[in-house]
Amino acid sequence: LRQELLAIQERRAADPFGWTRAVAPFAGTSGGNAPWHAHIYYSPGDRGRAASFQERLRGLKESGEAPALLFIGELRDHKVGPHLVPQFEIHFTKELVPKIRDIVQDSGLTTLVHPLSYDDLADHTQLGQWMGAPIELDLSCMDPPGINQGFARFGKTDF
Repeated sequence: LRQELLAIQERRAADPFGWTRAVAPFAGTSGGNAPWHAHIYYSPGDRGRAASFQERLRGLKESGEAPALLFIGELRDHKVGPHLVPQFEIHFTKELVPKIRDIVQDSGLTTLVHPLSYDDLADHTQLGQWMGAPIELDLSCMDPPGINQGFARFGKTDF
């Protein structure tokens, strides 16, 4: 574990925001640069509100308030992975979690915010935090613990 932590520190020094790492460190042991996701859900009737909210988030990035915020794909009006209803996804670092939570709560859209650890199932269940009424997820497609394919996807525009 000590060697793994030293390797993480070296990778972080070379890539401070972690966007190019193929394998991210365990959430909770990696300081401010731990990767996080937010899935922002919307109904077909709320698509316009979701698009407006996505633009508000883009404004945060462009203004420099949240420069490490990444947008993964566009609004997805179909099932993607475990997400059975329309949603869009953003990636950010742990240091942005409080800001993202506050902004998401203001939107009124149901959102799942979770770390990216080595346990995809735990990320979306035990470690995930819902804002709004939780939405059913298809957990059957989750990676088994220790084989989280989310690491390879983290920070990429689509997967």
